[in-house]
Amino acid sequence: MTVEKLITDHIDIWSSALQTRSMAGRGSNGKIDLYGIKKLRELILELAVRGKLVPQDPNDEPASELLKRIAAEKAELVKQGKIKKQKPLPEISEDEKPFELPVGWEWVRLGDAVDVINGRAYKKHEMLKSGTPLLRVGNLFTSNEWYYSDLELDEDKYIDKGDLIYAWSASFGPFIWQGDKVIYHYHIWKLKIFSESSLNKYFLHDYLASITEKIKSQGNGIAMLHMTKERMEKQVIALPPIEEQIKIVSKIKELMCLCDQLEQQSLTSLDAHQHLVETLLATLTNSQNAEELAENWARISQYFDTLFTTEASIDALKQTILQLAVMGKLVPQDPNDEPASELLKRIEQEKAQLVKEGKIKKQKPLPPINDDEKPFDLPQGWIFIRMNHAIDVRDGTHDSPKAVIGVEGYPLITSKDFSNGSIDFSNAKYISKEDHDAISRRSLVEVDDILFSMIGGNIGNQVKVSTDRQFSIKNLALFKYYTKEATNPDFVKLFTEYVANTLQTKAIGGAQPFVSLGILRGLVFPLPPIKEQSRITLKSKTLFIMCDTLKSRLQSAQQTQLHLADALTDAALN
Repeated sequence: MTVEKLITDHIDIWSSALQTRSMAGRGSNGKIDLYGIKKLRELILELAVRGKLVPQDPNDEPASELLKRIAAEKAELVKQGKIKKQKPLPEISEDEKPFELPVGWEWVRLGDAVDVINGRAYKKHEMLKSGTPLLRVGNLFTSNEWYYSDLELDEDKYIDKGDLIYAWSASFGPFIWQGDKVIYHYHIWKLKIFSESSLNKYFLHDYLASITEKIKSQGNGIAMLHMTKERMEKQVIALPPIEEQIKIVSKIKELMCLCDQLEQQSLTSLDAHQHLVETLLATLTNSQNAEELAENWARISQYFDTLFTTEASIDALKQTILQLAVMGKLVPQDPNDEPASELLKRIEQEKAQLVKEGKIKKQKPLPPINDDEKPFDLPQGWIFIRMNHAIDVRDGTHDSPKAVIGVEGYPLITSKDFSNGSIDFSNAKYISKEDHDAISRRSLVEVDDILFSMIGGNIGNQVKVSTDRQFSIKNLALFKYYTKEATNPDFVKLFTEYVANTLQTKAIGGAQPFVSLGILRGLVFPLPPIKEQSRITLKSKTLFIMCDTLKSRLQSAQQTQLHLADALTDAALN
């Protein structure tokens, strides 16, 4: 089977094998990796370097003759003083040969075919704002920030357009440089081929791309992975006849263009799908009444199997459910319900009693809510109030109490201890009773309270407390209830989940952004009648179970597609 046929016959597997990349932090919406197409690219390179991408021609000059020519030209360069004589590299053992070579191919160590030339390390005062550009690894991958130098260096410390280079620290990979003349940094090698009539630089580029993951696995370091020049020179390369090298490069380019087209079609399809989902979900939140909402929901329900086929679309559905819940559009209103204005009176009575008993301090008045702050129109019987008027919003410690042996202390919980909507105590730090008591006097955590991350990449991560175990909290907001007769904990959590993503945009600070207690206390909170709160939470739970079921089925189907892509790749190589 030709590779073209392998692509076209199984195009559904390559394009439908998707993988959601997990990303840190609340609401980061994991990006989709086109896993199948990525595997296809890897397969093309692997077939190429094994001699399975183009047919062999018995009339081609064998690679054994190329090796003689490379050795002769290398010796001449030594004789002319252009390169130093190297120590002989070890013979290639059978264990180092990962596959059987086609007829006419030979194994060679990289250092026997290529001069691996180090760049230069630069001191801070040598990195200027003008002069000759200084190429660093970051400029090859992600960074557009350039430094310059006015130093006069040996020619080997410059890269010209068309040179083959290799990044070997933190980020790895080969490049054919396409820019103007630059100086290159120590973490880049220039690969100067001894005999360009025997080794095609584009073939070597593609070969190094195919083994870069293996090269990385041989690297040193933890904080910054790097490869040594000695190990790089010992890398084993499968060398085809020069004519075949050129054919392989041409075929790789052709097939990679097919992959580019397939990738663009997949991305365009995913974007169009997500736009369609968002447009249809917007009809739900824009519904003017319960009857219109029911009609729009029924219309969407007919196409569930085709609409909600990605994790992003299911997450969008869940966010829409949250929005409908807090807008009062998820369930119909009952005119017989006690209005929220009466609940507010009960909340104020309870607060006054708590102040009288010394359980809470008298609060400073919060500013009234102006019309610009109201995000939507409320149904009859609802009211907008500040969060701290309905819920006692506190926070835990922001200090770092001294740790003690677990059995002697109390857990100190942060958002890192949140797992699948609950608290995982297994890796928690423990603090003394004195520190615990000091924190709890201000922020005593009780069952049904909501813990909400205020700081770092986890802003908005939250749990509703389901244990009566005593513990303290750090860098967490604590949502407590003046009275559960007016505020249903599950409805409060619906609201905090709804605003979580928005709160990330209000975070301040650099490396460790945070949301202040003042912002949380001043949130505009829609308070429904208490009976409607219960109806909303019940309906929400039913719909969230549906979302979880959809996501579970999707993940199972995705795993099947990933396995199919892997199996297809393995079959093509064997």
